[in-house]
Formats: sequence, C-alpha cells, structure tokens
Amino acid sequence: MRMAEVSAKFGIPQDTLRYYERIGLLPPVHRNKSGIRDYTEEDLRWVEFVKCMRQSGLSIEALTEYVALFQQGDRSLNARKELLAAQRAHLAVRVQEMTKTLERLDRKIESYEHHLGEIEKTLPRQEIEVM
Repeated sequence: MRMAEVSAKFGIPQDTLRYYERIGLLPPVHRNKSGIRDYTEEDLRWVEFVKCMRQSGLSIEALTEYVALFQQGDRSLNARKELLAAQRAHLAVRVQEMTKTLERLDRKIESYEHHLGEIEKTLPRQEIEVM
C-alpha cells in the first residue's frame, strides 16, 4: 500500500508517517525496487499500533523505546512488558482524572439545567397567534 493510501486509511499526514519512521517510532517501512515506500500488512499493524498508543497519550519517547526493544527480539520481552505496564499505569491515572473531570462537568451542567428550569418557570407564557 502506498503512503497516500496509508495516510488516508489512518488519518495520519504523510509527513507524520515519514517523521515517525525517521525517528524510529515505526520500524523501517518496506520499499519496492524503485525505493518507494510500499507498506506491508506488518507495516500497517505498526502504524495502527502507534496511532492507538499516541491517541491514548503515550509519549513519542516511550514508543520509540518500545520499538527499539522490539527490534532486539525475544531477549527484550520482559523490558517491553515492563515499559507497557508502566505506560498503562500512567494511562490509568489519567483515566481516573478524566473521569473525575467528567463527573464534575456533569454536576455543573445539571446545576445550570436546574437553574434554567427555575428561571423558565417565572417567565410569562405568551400565546402564539395563528394567522
């Protein structure tokens, strides 16, 4: 799959895909004999993984470290697991914080809805004339 297709499929700008590859966030993408990037299914899985992890807030540094460890093979299994577990713990804290924020927003919205409802009760009802 060509880069433009990958960009459209995942909603990631082509420049970002090139950047991710350049900094090691994506393993080197397969290229055809003309040197043009030709994303394989494996490459697409990496793009999807990186997009998912970035959307969840993982840093580029943590993901770059993960890719470097992955490229070391099975000897880095434990290190990869620990890295992902640490990132999961950070994400779990963020989720808790966001949940608290959502709950607070819900309470504020309910308060405004109640307040607006009370104001509406005091407004005079006007009849609409049908012409």
